[in-house]
Amino acid sequence: MRASTTITPVGHPNRGSFLSSGNRTTREPNAAETTQRFRSQIGHISRQSSVFFAGTVFTAVAGYLFKVYLARTLGAEALGIYALGMTVGGVASLVAAPGLPQTASRFVAVYVSQGENRKLSRLLWSGLGILAVANFVLAIAMIAARRWIALQLYHTPALAQYMHFFAAIMLTGALTSFLGQAMAGYKDVSRRTVITSFIGTPATMAFTLLLVSLGLGLRGYLAAQVGSALLVLILLARATWKLTPVPARSPFIASPEGSRFLEPEVVSFAVVLFGIQVLEFIASQTDRILLGIYMNAREVGIYAVAMSLVAFVAIFLQAINQIFAPTIAELHANGERDLLLRLYQTLTKWSLGLAIPLALGLMVFARPLMGIFGADFRAGWPVLAIATVGQLVNCGVGSVGFLLLMSNQQRRMVRAQAIVVGLTLLLNLALIPHWGMIGAAAASVATTACMNLLLLWDVKKKLHLFPSVHGYLCLLVPTAVTVAVLCAVRFLLRPAVSEVWLVLLGFSAGYVVFALAAWRFALEPQDWDLGKTAYGRVRAMF
Repeated sequence: MRASTTITPVGHPNRGSFLSSGNRTTREPNAAETTQRFRSQIGHISRQSSVFFAGTVFTAVAGYLFKVYLARTLGAEALGIYALGMTVGGVASLVAAPGLPQTASRFVAVYVSQGENRKLSRLLWSGLGILAVANFVLAIAMIAARRWIALQLYHTPALAQYMHFFAAIMLTGALTSFLGQAMAGYKDVSRRTVITSFIGTPATMAFTLLLVSLGLGLRGYLAAQVGSALLVLILLARATWKLTPVPARSPFIASPEGSRFLEPEVVSFAVVLFGIQVLEFIASQTDRILLGIYMNAREVGIYAVAMSLVAFVAIFLQAINQIFAPTIAELHANGERDLLLRLYQTLTKWSLGLAIPLALGLMVFARPLMGIFGADFRAGWPVLAIATVGQLVNCGVGSVGFLLLMSNQQRRMVRAQAIVVGLTLLLNLALIPHWGMIGAAAASVATTACMNLLLLWDVKKKLHLFPSVHGYLCLLVPTAVTVAVLCAVRFLLRPAVSEVWLVLLGFSAGYVVFALAAWRFALEPQDWDLGKTAYGRVRAMF
């Protein structure tokens, strides 16, 4: 069944959408035009993604080292309390920010391109006002209910004394998220990345090192997060102010619609996103919540560290999605299905290929990797090995969620997530009481794989887009060679070197061998185009 409406075009509104019907016509460019547009879009995506990817890699590497420091300094129980507190803040932020931050990314771009300064001003000022008031009210409620949450829900009395920190993190996080998404709408992802990754992350680390060294423990870590969040908030607000057109900066622009705070299309889109976010939160946080209820803070802390490492597998896909998402909207609106298909297949192959050595390394070196965090955390190695499989599936299907969301098929996402949420609750309730962390990891793999395969089915059915089977087959030989090398390093060098050196040597060898094998067996002409462009962007950065 075809969609009855199309997404608002970002550019060239006179062209038809390949899902449209009626009097609108679809124009498919010829092969030469498609190739030229493909190279242009690859250049744009790689250029904008390079800074975001650099920031992501920096955050990942620095974050890993920082997590090792925290784990060894604070211990598993303190990190478990932190994880439980963040779930409370996550629930509250869902209620207090119903889809508004992510809505800003789309409608800031639309209003700027159309010169709608009134609407842009209302979106920015009303959005910030609504978020500030709603999150402040929920923060007060969190503090008031801190004893019930700590004692009755999680059976962790120590959680109550930190609740005001989690309330502050929630409030600042909502505002920084909104401003960050607004900057994405202005298509200035690189400046946002500099602020959040290259300034915010080191600030958090520096503040933490200072406060923890003074003996403040978890309280110092939480205070450092609040302090760095305030710094990032100020910098994002300043950057957003500069990017906003001068006529839209005033909150008092006269409106023919009267006292309406937000446009109907903004409210409608935000409501759909709110539903998606609620389902995503249930699917992603149920495991931690139930571990806190059925187990204890120590297991939650170990599980949280393992899952944070698992999340690194998707950093390449996340970097691509930041720029590919608006490109999807533009190509969909312009009816350039062949170009969108070619980009999707190429980028999916690259996101999977770049993730495979990292994922294999996490699985093969799971035990020594978790041991680096301390003896208590070694028990989480099965979680790391099992849950990584789900992220491989995530990278293997590519940007399926954004393909649906940016092609006016967001209701298909809601349907898929509603199905997966039921499966998530069922599996976690069945597995966690008996198997604890391992049961939660198994449930995570099943639900992540199910979610991505459902979205892939909808992308193929509704948009007629699908990954390249040949692209998957090209990666088989590099994957097999990498597995053999990783296992050899793991078992031959284990008696001779420390865990830290074993992990470093293993990951280095894995990526080198995979790259050499991929260069021989997996690269195609379009891959060379992307590789040359990406190399040029990286070289220009230095």
